Amino acid sequence: MPKSFAMRFLRFTCGVAALLAVLFGNAHADSSQPLTVFAAASTAGTLEEVASLYEAAGHARFRAVYASSGVLARQIANGAPADLYLSANATWMDWLAERGAVDGDPIPLLGNRLVLIQAVGTSPLSLDDTLPAALANGRLAMGDPDHVPAGIYARQALESMGLWPALSPLAVRMKDVRAALLLVQRGEAAAGIVYESDALGDERLQVAATFPDGSHDPIRYSVAVMKEGNRDAARRLLDFLRRPESAEVFRRHGFGLE
Repeated sequence: MPKSFAMRFLRFTCGVAALLAVLFGNAHADSSQPLTVFAAASTAGTLEEVASLYEAAGHARFRAVYASSGVLARQIANGAPADLYLSANATWMDWLAERGAVDGDPIPLLGNRLVLIQAVGTSPLSLDDTLPAALANGRLAMGDPDHVPAGIYARQALESMGLWPALSPLAVRMKDVRAALLLVQRGEAAAGIVYESDALGDERLQVAATFPDGSHDPIRYSVAVMKEGNRDAARRLLDFLRRPESAEVFRRHGFGLE
């Protein structure tokens, strides 16, 4: 094969490879595809309402995947396609950023508070040293304190109040905060530790006590664009999440605003 022909053939094949990479390698970044948001489980109902507002504003409705922030972070790190990540814990956001998955700096979006809940009509519980005895014949539902942000905050709070050693054996460690809430709703746990936004407006539950803010790390939700996603469209959605109409939805569902 003549050398000049070989060089032309090589340039042609390289050009074809580059074209295929543009056409197929960036399929997830196609602007016609709906965006995917990986979001903390505690934002589930709230974010669906924001998605409706986003659609009403003329955009394609985004798809949300809900789970514990830690589970979602690990899925993204393992290649799960996400355009935005909304985390209830700064540690997991930092963990993703360290692995090069985050495009730009995460943006603080929401705040929350931690509460002790129980079923309506049950004997009131107190957030003091009487709590372990009051739960002696019951269970305490909470997010897994080794992985789930709500559980991590709960353990911090109970440790700071000197209650963790007595309550740890009674704890039912759930996959996310919503699962802990469900256990109390069903009467399968005498009490639970969840976010204030989870308990708001649920007629089956009552808030027994609110944990002091200083008893645990501040509960802050941050959001970031993912490097492997549709970054331009994701930034537009991120801006929408910070607009007044979205802020009103978050506020109505019990979230603070950062």
